[in-house]
Amino acid sequence: DYKTHTKKSNTPGPRPPRAGGGVNNPPAPNHATLHPDPGGPDQIVDTILAKTGKRAMPWAMVLIASVIGLPLFFEVGIVLLIPVVLMVAKRGNYSLMRIGIPALAGLSVMHGLIPPHPGPLVAIDAVGANLGVTLALGLVVAIPTVIIAGPVFSRYAARWVDIPAPEKMIPSRPSEDLEKRPGFGVTVATILLPVVLMLVKALVDIVVDDPENGVQKVTDVIGSPMIALLAAVIVGMFTLGRAAGFTKERLNSTVEKSLAPIAGILLIVGAGGGFKQTLIDIGVGQMILDLSKNWSIPALLLAWLIAVAIRLATGSATVATISAAGLVAPLAEGMSTGEVSLLVLAIGAGSLFFSHVNDAGFWLVKEYFGMSVGQTVKTWSVMETIISVVGIVFVLLLSLVL
Repeated sequence: DYKTHTKKSNTPGPRPPRAGGGVNNPPAPNHATLHPDPGGPDQIVDTILAKTGKRAMPWAMVLIASVIGLPLFFEVGIVLLIPVVLMVAKRGNYSLMRIGIPALAGLSVMHGLIPPHPGPLVAIDAVGANLGVTLALGLVVAIPTVIIAGPVFSRYAARWVDIPAPEKMIPSRPSEDLEKRPGFGVTVATILLPVVLMLVKALVDIVVDDPENGVQKVTDVIGSPMIALLAAVIVGMFTLGRAAGFTKERLNSTVEKSLAPIAGILLIVGAGGGFKQTLIDIGVGQMILDLSKNWSIPALLLAWLIAVAIRLATGSATVATISAAGLVAPLAEGMSTGEVSLLVLAIGAGSLFFSHVNDAGFWLVKEYFGMSVGQTVKTWSVMETIISVVGIVFVLLLSLVL
């Protein structure tokens, strides 16, 4: 049992970037609000690690990060998973990059390509894509992409930057004070609930294809992103909170504390939408269409390039996705359902290209892993670029089939 190897300690937790905000000095994450109190993710980690050998550990970290990162915003996922990465690296005497890169790759791929993350959801709405088809194709693209950028690339990253887990950054476990934790199966089921509901809606839409049908009306409601996510929150209060022995008061406190991080996400999405509309209103979208008429370049590759340019300029994957989706939306006219979904994935892949010093995620990774700027570029930035390039390659390959 992983827990028997870890004792409670008064050692300070991870020392995040200094508070204050800004590109080079992003706000410090609040562990009290970002760590899920009931310990569900810890149960997933413990179960997988108890059954994983040394060679398979990078693959286990990819699986853990992908499952836990599916419903979480990227920065939240980093704050949740990196303490676990540090403890696993120290306990198993692994190179930090061999364990950390697969976890970061799993989080990043989920964030850029898979709904219900904010960027992909907004892009789906902007170009009129089918949510279920995009989710299914996103998984097809995500699996090989995360394998190449995670376990495969981590072999080289560990040679370039061979550092141990920094002692002062290793925290006590988030759920050590709990007398009991929810089970592995129920935790995974709760995390995957919104995705399953959205996939059920997509399947019913394809099989039934009758807006007046009662079953389709029900699935259209429960499979919409907002309702699916709300259902997961309500179910989680019982399957996770009550299973951990939470009282009504603690459940209420946990829900209240979880609202604070959402404010930042809403601001990012709102700012990205405003930036997108500004670009459209000044004619950038039409200019791109006019220029692209004379280019012998696929629409998917053009969408990727636009997202790459915005990502490099703004540093935000969400802003890049939202802005690029608004600019290339006219390209979706006349495309098939599958092609429109691939357009969303091309934008998502481009939004992850080369994270550097204007990205808050860059500084979070640097500080948590105790790396220099150069080491962070060699590992984190290169990993993000691999995800972006491999992602668009698989999108283009799928476009030849669909």
